[in-house]
Amino acid sequence: MSSSATAPPAPSSLPRIVAASLIGTTIEWYDFFLYGSAAALVFNKLFFPDSDPLVGTLLSFLTYAVGFAARPLGALVFGHFGDRLGRKKLLVLSLVMMGGATFAIGLLPTHATVGGAAPVLLTALRLVQGFALGGEWGGAVLLVSEHGDPRRRGFWASWPQTGAPAGQLLATGVLSLLTTVLSDDAFGTWGWRIPFLLSGVLVLIGLWIRLSVDESPVFKEALARAGSRRAGAAEQPPIVSVLRHHWRDVLVAMGARMAENISYYVITAFVLVYATTSAGVSKQTALNAVLIGSAVHFAVIPAWGALSDRVGRRPVYLFGAAGVGLWMFPFFSLTDTGSFGNLVLAVTVGLVLHGAMYAPQAAFFAEMFATRTRYSGTSVGAQFASVAAGAPAPLIATALLDDYGSSTPIALYVIAAAVLTLVAVGVARETRHRDLARIEAEDGESAGAGAAAEARSTA
Repeated sequence: MSSSATAPPAPSSLPRIVAASLIGTTIEWYDFFLYGSAAALVFNKLFFPDSDPLVGTLLSFLTYAVGFAARPLGALVFGHFGDRLGRKKLLVLSLVMMGGATFAIGLLPTHATVGGAAPVLLTALRLVQGFALGGEWGGAVLLVSEHGDPRRRGFWASWPQTGAPAGQLLATGVLSLLTTVLSDDAFGTWGWRIPFLLSGVLVLIGLWIRLSVDESPVFKEALARAGSRRAGAAEQPPIVSVLRHHWRDVLVAMGARMAENISYYVITAFVLVYATTSAGVSKQTALNAVLIGSAVHFAVIPAWGALSDRVGRRPVYLFGAAGVGLWMFPFFSLTDTGSFGNLVLAVTVGLVLHGAMYAPQAAFFAEMFATRTRYSGTSVGAQFASVAAGAPAPLIATALLDDYGSSTPIALYVIAAAVLTLVAVGVARETRHRDLARIEAEDGESAGAGAAAEARSTA
């Protein structure tokens, strides 16, 4: 094993690498969550005006779910080329695609202008958003994981994860400000376009920072080793290696994502619908509650990541999954009171528990896969799960509310996801001591088998 593979990067370079990953994920999640918030608040009226209000919300959430459907395709495409060409190039492309699609949404004509073409155009741009995000997450967390100090990988790799609450914070904050200073008519007519158009400025900032970092040293060494071993031979596509050697790891990653993904969209997106329609809370109050909860979420994720370096990825992840499941009934009970303080408590505690899953997830998934299949493996495991988890979560929750008029089925839905995650993570191996440079699937041996052999040799 080469020393350069395990040596930590220079102290001055790691913060820049973290910043490049963080600003990119923040922008992309800003774009993604902005759409989710707009779908809950205004898209039902702008793009589906002929429907019943709740049905219009369902239809707008359906276009929200379409973005998730494109994420597995993005994971496959970006993962393939990210494992062949490197992490950095694909991260630049994903940022441009995501920001361009979001900016274009801000220019879209509504149903009142072009009729049925409006939701079609909206859906097409949503597909581009989903495709780009499907490739963003895996590359961003790997860029940090493969640069970072192995002893603190959980902490450093958790920083790109803070891009989700940072993006949520930014999107919700901009919407909250606009709904405060604009009348409902002004916001519904033109004000909703402003946060989408702001994405163009954010993308330019993100590109400037992201283009300044180096490619992962672990990837460059693995590429050089592969070239010397297989000179003149055709290389197997990364996804084939993933499905052949890492299929168990993919299933674990998918199961681990269920509670994390479903609970997040119930707590941050569906709550805007539930609080305003069932609890009698104003849009501004609901947005402010999510804003405060997202700020706390941002702060606790690195702490959970650091804890996973001390006690392991699995214990922290299992605590978060169990906690989210147990919190669902109190979450809805507190929201039902209509009190702003109780709503803030409900959202904040839910997001703190979610952070216990989300923080170690980056290092946990990266440590499962070999270097030349790591982008594909992490992206496929994470994004294929999102189709079954995050994509339909607001849609299912809204449908359950419409059918039963109660939060109980929604709470049971999240609890079922938590049980599935507990099983998946419970059967997984602990990964925090793995050396990313040594997790190689060679000669038909899976990374999991290699790790087991390494454990036996040191026992």
